[in-house]
Amino acid sequence: MTAVRTRIAPSPTGKMHIGTLRTALFDYFLSKQNNGQFIIRIEDTDQERLVPGAVENLLEMFHSVHIPHDEGPFLQPDGSMIEKGGYGPYVQSQRLDLYNKYANELVEKGCAYPCFCSTERLDEMRKAQIAVKQTTKYDRKCLSLTAEEARERIEAGESHVIRIKVPEGKTEFDDAIRGHVVFDHREVDDCIIMKSDGFPTYYLACVVDDYLMKISHVLRGEEWISSTPKSLILCAMFEWEAPIFAHVPLLLGPDKKKLSKRTGDTAVEEYFVHGYLAEALINFVGTLGFNPSADREIFTIDELIQSFDLSKVNSGGAILNMEKLDWMNKQYLMSLQVEDIIRRVKPFLKVPMNDVVERAVGIERSRVARLTEFDDAVKPYLFLAEYDPKILVWKKADVADAIAQLTRMELLVAALSEESCASIALLEAAIKEYITREGLQNGNVLWPLRVALSGQEKSATPFETLWVLGKEESLRRIQVAIALLKT
Repeated sequence: MTAVRTRIAPSPTGKMHIGTLRTALFDYFLSKQNNGQFIIRIEDTDQERLVPGAVENLLEMFHSVHIPHDEGPFLQPDGSMIEKGGYGPYVQSQRLDLYNKYANELVEKGCAYPCFCSTERLDEMRKAQIAVKQTTKYDRKCLSLTAEEARERIEAGESHVIRIKVPEGKTEFDDAIRGHVVFDHREVDDCIIMKSDGFPTYYLACVVDDYLMKISHVLRGEEWISSTPKSLILCAMFEWEAPIFAHVPLLLGPDKKKLSKRTGDTAVEEYFVHGYLAEALINFVGTLGFNPSADREIFTIDELIQSFDLSKVNSGGAILNMEKLDWMNKQYLMSLQVEDIIRRVKPFLKVPMNDVVERAVGIERSRVARLTEFDDAVKPYLFLAEYDPKILVWKKADVADAIAQLTRMELLVAALSEESCASIALLEAAIKEYITREGLQNGNVLWPLRVALSGQEKSATPFETLWVLGKEESLRRIQVAIALLKT
């Protein structure tokens, strides 16, 4: 059996797109499931669009989501990069001699030819084709040149590109996601494979690299499916076995249109800025268009690896449901140890970290969906904001009853032992024992106590808030509430 080797080949033109992450995850799942290798290759042949620092950002994002690659460029702690693997260089701009060699081989075989047409001529040609509703493709004007004529013009320094000569016929292939696909070559352009600046285009560079790096499966976005016949034609010209292709459907915004910055975050790092956990993001993105089970939503990465099946990836676009991501992130927050949450939440807090905040984080994790929400969630424990004393009164009671219950709670809290104040369970037992003993209703006692401690109508239980605040601050807030009710 051929070794499974997958690759993700991003262009360093900006931040990592969330769609790139999904394709990378599918690549990773497939390779690890088959004890294969997952490779990162940098496609930087479009030099005009390069963004400084983009490669480092890509590698940092892979590190952040804990998806290790086996070969390619690796970012070092000091910010430098090294390469690992036996098929480098893994940066296309460092492989120009290879592409030039294979392009010339195609010209010598008669499978490709130099083209000297100017940009102006090509623009006019396309306009004319559009006017008569023809497929826009090169008209092969330069194919009529003899080899001698082409050579003389090249030696004279005339600017030129190299195009493939698409043969007659059809290209058929079995897409691992979309099934059988057929392209008529009459619709396939004699695309440029080498540009005038000496850099290859995507078509040639990918085919050459995938072959030399022994890539077994090419997973990419569905927008690239129209380029697949060109890839397969090139493989046939070189007499190379083609990899298996799988075209992953687009990610859609809530409006069911292609994901854009208007409808949702497109850059992976933005999700971290908004307080999502890497584990939740992997689970969410890794199951967009592919869910291993109809009755589960939460999966470990090992479970996703074991259950991944390209043939079961939905060929329709997957909607980025942010409510589901929030829900999923909350499940992961709930599963973490409090110490781990405290460590992760520190960069998102504007308030200083202290014992009260640490305890509050442990309580509020059941009430927030993202790390960014903790700052607002813990503030009521640090600062008692002004509130309308009317909210202290339980709906079935009156002001006098609220004052009476809070006065009794002040005495009860003041009498609590240090041991009781250190345990939510003991605090709850002490207060509920009092309610039962006195024959009181829970609402009459617990509602004003909870509001007095939090200053809010919606908050954690009074037992949890007592535990977070501690005896001294809890007594102070109860006294404030009583004073407010009396005035």
